[in-house]
Amino acid sequence: MAIEVPRRAVLSRPLSVPLIATVVVALPLAVAAQPGTGLRDTTFWLQLVVACYAGVRLCAMVLSGRRRLIQGAFWLFGYLAMGIAPLAQSVLGRDPTPVLGPREDTQLATALVLCGMVAFDVGALLARLRPLGRERGRPASVHRGRLALLVLLAYVASGLLIVQLGGPGVFFTSRQEISASLAEATGAPAEGADGGGEAGSALLRGFGTVPAMLALLFLTRWLVTSRAARRRPAVVLPWAGLLVVNAIVNNPISNPRYWFLTVLFALLFTIFPRSPVMYRAALAVGLAVALLVFPFTDRFRYDEDTRRPLETDSVLEPLVVKDYDQLNMFANTVTFAADGHGHSYGEQLAGAALFFVPRGMWSDKPEDTGFLVGGWMGTDSANLSSPLWAELWLDFGPLGMTAGFAAIGYLAARTDRRYVRRTVDDPSPGNVLAVVVPVLAGYSFILLRGSLLQASGRIGIALLCLALVTTFRPTRRSELR
Repeated sequence: MAIEVPRRAVLSRPLSVPLIATVVVALPLAVAAQPGTGLRDTTFWLQLVVACYAGVRLCAMVLSGRRRLIQGAFWLFGYLAMGIAPLAQSVLGRDPTPVLGPREDTQLATALVLCGMVAFDVGALLARLRPLGRERGRPASVHRGRLALLVLLAYVASGLLIVQLGGPGVFFTSRQEISASLAEATGAPAEGADGGGEAGSALLRGFGTVPAMLALLFLTRWLVTSRAARRRPAVVLPWAGLLVVNAIVNNPISNPRYWFLTVLFALLFTIFPRSPVMYRAALAVGLAVALLVFPFTDRFRYDEDTRRPLETDSVLEPLVVKDYDQLNMFANTVTFAADGHGHSYGEQLAGAALFFVPRGMWSDKPEDTGFLVGGWMGTDSANLSSPLWAELWLDFGPLGMTAGFAAIGYLAARTDRRYVRRTVDDPSPGNVLAVVVPVLAGYSFILLRGSLLQASGRIGIALLCLALVTTFRPTRRSELR
């Protein structure tokens, strides 16, 4: 039987007014008014427009009674990484990553960011104008026996990762130590291991983290929606063990911060699938954490001896760190193409989609876009971003990038609407979409930051896990109850 919920439970007016005033007006203007050596040129004003536009759309996501997980994640990333942070960098005249081209390239990159955001909105609007219609056939559900296999795979793969790296203690040291341990276990360079450049280390880490996360989420969904499951030791005990496993292999100390955010985001929305309060709180708290906490957790990347001292000579200092180099790298990608390399016309996207093909079989397989542009810049860093704007622009040019974002907006809005329908009208324990969409919303931060090739490995492993547990023709005995 369907669960009755209000069609639209918007935030009360006394709370919505200060939210809009803060996000859309006060914060962008406060950043723009800070003293600094940056130019107040066309690029600066474009960045202010991007910040305000993304702020308006982020507030619309928070204030809506409809839970738009994927769209909310897009606008949260867009507001911070492509709006407020570049504005702060422009005000201070400081770039977290060197920008090699002229100021005009940064101006073009900023204008393209705005075009991508508008195109995303147009695609989402088109999706809202089209009714969902009825689903054909049986919806995807979790097969109980196959879920047991996923749980077993999670324990074995995570256990192998822990043993290969020397025990649980390594996971609570630093990402630098994890990289060194991965390099020793797989024979890959330490820097490449952290950046996902070597297949062996990427597979070892991916299989050690992704199945554990998905198995925990499916069991959590089962426990949240089934009283009978909460009385079964065969469900509760594996779930409790997976909590411990995830605390080891998916903790924020030894993992990239965006990956930990994916795990946390997915777990929250799996536990609270129908709570508008949790949805709003996740976006609001996510905004505060990204501004105030994320830049300072960079200290977990390094060992104590090589840890860089924290310097804050400006209130905008947290926004000029390497976490927010997305617009800088987009500008460098524009300069890279203008320097004679041109557009790749789908090659980079093909390389990301076919990440599993070894270079021995594909000699001309494209490099990671961040590495490619970074090599042209003369840097050997493996931690350069390549935002989705840069990926689509380098592959397909401005028109292709705009069309790409319109398609992404359309698919995001359709998926969000289907998620609401499936979690409200179908509260069954085996609802696959109720787990997949929160994971996709959390992982979208990684996809938006880029590069796509680095993000593809975990996506491939997740798809294998989903194929293992999903069935479209459940029988009575195989259903989760």
